[in-house]
Amino acid sequence: MKIVYNGEKDRAFKELFSEKIPALCEADDRVIYLDADLMNCIGTLGWALEHPDRAIDCGIAEANMVGVAAGLSAVGFKPIVHSFGPFASRRCFDQAYLSGGYAHNAMTIIGTDPGVCAQLNGGTHMPFEDMALYRSLPGANVMDIADTVQLSDLLDQCVDMEGIKYIRVPRKQNKKIYGDGSHFEIGKGVIVREDGKDCAVFACGIMVAKAMEAAEVLAQEGIRVTVVDMFSVKPLDEKLVTELAEECKAVVTAENHNRYGGLTSAVSECLSMHCPTPLNYVAVEDEFGEVGPQDYLEERFGLTTDHVVRAVKEAIACKKG
Repeated sequence: MKIVYNGEKDRAFKELFSEKIPALCEADDRVIYLDADLMNCIGTLGWALEHPDRAIDCGIAEANMVGVAAGLSAVGFKPIVHSFGPFASRRCFDQAYLSGGYAHNAMTIIGTDPGVCAQLNGGTHMPFEDMALYRSLPGANVMDIADTVQLSDLLDQCVDMEGIKYIRVPRKQNKKIYGDGSHFEIGKGVIVREDGKDCAVFACGIMVAKAMEAAEVLAQEGIRVTVVDMFSVKPLDEKLVTELAEECKAVVTAENHNRYGGLTSAVSECLSMHCPTPLNYVAVEDEFGEVGPQDYLEERFGLTTDHVVRAVKEAIACKKG
């Protein structure tokens, strides 16, 4: 594992998808790709038009698409399913639950542009609840992606795994966190900054970079925090959460998701059972999404670097109190 974060932008996730999905299909003739009329949005359309036997456009019918994927899995295929986050989660959840999880059919479900990453597509396209849904599905694996290196490695793993795998990821650029060739173990967190024991920050997805930026700001004030990329929200790395909570005595979570049912809930559940610790969070409150550019939405819903800085200070104050 190589941490290369320096604040620079990564390449677009869409660019990675345009290469990775064809490569996975070409490497294994059992891998098959299904989309809900959004191939052009993640860069797979050109390849798909040339390989209609390996790429299926199911149209704007996400529930049916997941049912098709379940049938393909039942006869030995390894389906990769994509739609925008709200449609890859709440629109087709019953099919993912019953035809997928309950029936023991394996599929990799990709939900793009989760939370504020939906930007100008607006509130109807802005899932703040997708992780909560898939965390409730027995046996599911739920991941929130920080950069393209992480996405590439996890896709390699997911196509061969049993069960339902839900991957939430933007289509555009985020900050680069990892060096090429980094490998990730599902169910384990990655310590991306180990700078002290004042507070532990567990972040996922786009908020990993925000947490890293906040740690730099806090360090200038003499506050030392450890930052963990908790990309695997389910299963959660409870051992690491507990160890760092015991060391730091203060914890903050940072996620581009509603605080109910996502990373904040997962960490809170772990701490309440194993290591009661002051916990603060940076997450969306009990709200629906709205239309706007991402920088506006991050401020609107409290997902900025400054919000992480404030949350850490508040958590530390609770510890000292």
